Amino acid sequence: MTHVTEGPGLRPQRTSELASEPKAGRKGGYQPWTAGDSRADRGSRKRTVTYADAGVSIHAGEQAVERLKSQVHRTQRPEVLGSLGGFAGLFRLDMKKYRSPILASSTDGVGTKLLIAQAMNVHDTVGLDLVAMVVDDIVTCGAEPLFLLDYVACGEVLPDRVAEIGAGVALGCQTAGCALIGGETAEHPGVLAPHEYDLAATGVGVVEEDELLGRDRVEVGDVLIAMGSSGLHANGYSLVRHVLLGAGRLRLDSVVDDLGDQRTVGEELLTPTRIYAKDCLDLRAESDVHAFAHITGGGVPGNLVRVLPRHLDAVVDRSTWRPQPVFDLVQRRGRIDDTEMESTFNMGVGMLVVVSAAEADRALAFLRGRRIEAWQAGEIIEGSGTVKLLGSYAGG
Repeated sequence: MTHVTEGPGLRPQRTSELASEPKAGRKGGYQPWTAGDSRADRGSRKRTVTYADAGVSIHAGEQAVERLKSQVHRTQRPEVLGSLGGFAGLFRLDMKKYRSPILASSTDGVGTKLLIAQAMNVHDTVGLDLVAMVVDDIVTCGAEPLFLLDYVACGEVLPDRVAEIGAGVALGCQTAGCALIGGETAEHPGVLAPHEYDLAATGVGVVEEDELLGRDRVEVGDVLIAMGSSGLHANGYSLVRHVLLGAGRLRLDSVVDDLGDQRTVGEELLTPTRIYAKDCLDLRAESDVHAFAHITGGGVPGNLVRVLPRHLDAVVDRSTWRPQPVFDLVQRRGRIDDTEMESTFNMGVGMLVVVSAAEADRALAFLRGRRIEAWQAGEIIEGSGTVKLLGSYAGG
């Protein structure tokens, strides 16, 4: 999103100044040019096919970057070198700060939630989703997200729309504490319709080798603490669109009483994904955290199992929380069974924390002090590396 070739400082030496080059106008030679001057003599040349005729506007890309600069600058960290417009984003890792640093990386996108944003012409929230999907994967191993690079593919680069998307990405990076150091905006006419776009991002973080979190730290008697989600987040939207907007016959501007607060279906579906990175890192500094599980596609069972040793099970008590109304709406409209719901959606839990039993109360108090909805949701027992969901959801 933030990469484009910019004029100032990038003008090449005129080729006619080089003795070995053919002179301008000589047969077999060529007319030298200077970047940024192509519009100056347009009227004196015969009309030829341009890149814009094929549907790609370099000028629109430059405009989009200009509108993003102030947003991107707000995400900068002291380690960031250079500015927008280069070929690579530069980040100086302070090696004096770490004993044995391990880099952690993640790549993700937003999926078909983008179709909701495009249909509603609301583009300033999906950037938050994008950042959340990347940085909250990185933080699960205890790594601090350092920087992120994004990629936007558009059917047509509309500067205002790209700026809206970028504002969301920048805000997400600020929330996560990482820098947005570069990216790419690509115009793909013929592949995407003018109103269509897709998003992806890659993030990099760092953690001390002896502080890595994960299944090697999980023990019998550990407690599971759930951190509430903000709703659907950015998973399962192909199924959501099918049952609500297809067979469900709802419209994005429909007001459904079940959702409360006179919210439309579209507003509910565009609720941004909660970003947990800073809260997880601060919690880890305050408590004896053994593992984090980011609850995305696959739900609680499909993601919690990724931090379980083969000889242990996780027991999750559904009665400790009540999923948001949107999950019930999707399930009823689609006549979806419980197993399918729980293997597709987060069901109200965005992040699970595995802590020692002695630290559970301390961890809960810390999270609640940060105004994060959190509760004790289960425990770790002897077993065979499986996740067991017991009981019924509160209020169900």
